[in-house]
Amino acid sequence: MNDSGMPGRKVTMYRNGSVYSAADPFATAMVVDGGTVAWIGSEQAASSIADSSMEIIDLRGALLAPGFVDSHVRLTETGIAAAGLRLEGVRSATELLDAVAAAAASLAPGDPVLGHGWDESAWNVPDLPGLEELGNAAGGRRVYLSRIDVHSALVSDALAADAGLNGVDGWNGTAHVVREAHTAARLAARRLPESERRRYQEAALREAAANGYVAMAEMAAPHICGMDDLRSSVSWNSSGTALPEILPYWGQLAASETEARSILDELGIPVLGLAGDLNIDGSLGSRTAALKEDYSDAPGHRGNLYLSVDDAARHLAACSSLGLQAGFHVIGDAGLAAALDALDIAAAEVGEQRVRAAGHRFEHVEMADAHAISRLAKHAVTVSAQPVFDAEWGTDGGMYEQRLGARSKTMNPFASCYSAGVPLAFGSDSPVTPLRPWASVRACLEHNNPAERISARAAFLGHTRAGWRASKARNPLLGQLVPGAPASFAVWEVEELMVQVADSRVQSWSTDPRARTPLLPALDTGSDPVCLQTVRDGQELFAAESLRA
Repeated sequence: MNDSGMPGRKVTMYRNGSVYSAADPFATAMVVDGGTVAWIGSEQAASSIADSSMEIIDLRGALLAPGFVDSHVRLTETGIAAAGLRLEGVRSATELLDAVAAAAASLAPGDPVLGHGWDESAWNVPDLPGLEELGNAAGGRRVYLSRIDVHSALVSDALAADAGLNGVDGWNGTAHVVREAHTAARLAARRLPESERRRYQEAALREAAANGYVAMAEMAAPHICGMDDLRSSVSWNSSGTALPEILPYWGQLAASETEARSILDELGIPVLGLAGDLNIDGSLGSRTAALKEDYSDAPGHRGNLYLSVDDAARHLAACSSLGLQAGFHVIGDAGLAAALDALDIAAAEVGEQRVRAAGHRFEHVEMADAHAISRLAKHAVTVSAQPVFDAEWGTDGGMYEQRLGARSKTMNPFASCYSAGVPLAFGSDSPVTPLRPWASVRACLEHNNPAERISARAAFLGHTRAGWRASKARNPLLGQLVPGAPASFAVWEVEELMVQVADSRVQSWSTDPRARTPLLPALDTGSDPVCLQTVRDGQELFAAESLRA
């Protein structure tokens, strides 16, 4: 198998399992030679080619499948959220203040209280704590507590003073900060030494590896972090440490080709685009997403547009002319309308073909009607979406319904996008939702709107191969397990394998081999598959003790 004579080149055979491969839907074994998939086939054939030079891994019925790609994360914030005060479980201002006091008591003098995950839409009484209350609970420390959507936060009086919030848009003297005030508070709370930043990033990457991810699209932007943070993230790709690959984006506005080149030069590192968390609007939870009609629970308020149509059009035109991906964070229907109008203007200026060829991407796109979806398809825009948003907030009485009323029934139109030819790539928006890819696949299969459900296979492809395509990866075999493809995959302990579809009018699952459809884990068993190993380009990123036991 290894006749190249290259010293130290490792050959590994996986056998006695199930291999998710379009090349052979019945495959039970795979050989990895160096960083490449060398062979896929049957157990009988595996017996005939196995030899003592190979490492043989007995899958014992496990599933070997392409590794996941998370199409929208923020590494440093993910690490900080995991290490800091977790607030998902609090259900009142009193509980939140108690949690802050307990956290402060365990910190060294002068250390800030950093927390994440509160969501007042799930509280019995949605009243937020006061500025001084937070400060008193923390013993005078600086406090920064990001809301679950990370588009607003609660801050203490000490942090408000440190961030210079007086007179800043989005601060009215309370603990709750939005818009520019939130940006100032977040940046003030994120003044980290490089060693600490690296520790948070590595923790996030190792968590991702332990959950089957082989690549992460890092969505950095000036309002989230500095360029140094993105440079630090990208440096993991060449660090020699076996971790998921970073697919880097920088969300900074450019008014011309010259300005776009200047931004790229200043970064000094290769990025895939000036895209990602370049905000056209905010979030629904913080009521900063731009809507065409009022928020149902805030009459007279329609959110915020952070960029004008002309600003967005100039950015799209500049990036299209350079063949560079552009894109925006866009959630509300008014925000999406502005982004689509900007696309039309850019196409008229530089040509529709250049716009399409650049492969622009829009993040989130939670509110899109049929007309908007057809315009996305016209301009060949990829939508990078987060399925767990629907699982978390799309239930009856959930945040979507609170904020939008009847409009909540049309959120996250995955099936409609697929039907119109709009490419979808899926991710977590971590730290907003956890790095749990199978929960995301299940959310697609069990969408709260039955008309927008998609099959497990479509959802899995959206989390794997589509993630590479959304980043304009040059190797067309990425995200597949076929001979010659990069050996980037994960091994999963599963209870049952099947074909699952989302249409309730037909049989909901099948194990019929005549379909020649690769099988995926059953996701209605009450537990997710367990990751046993993650491998990128032949390098082991994670392995459970039981893998080789």
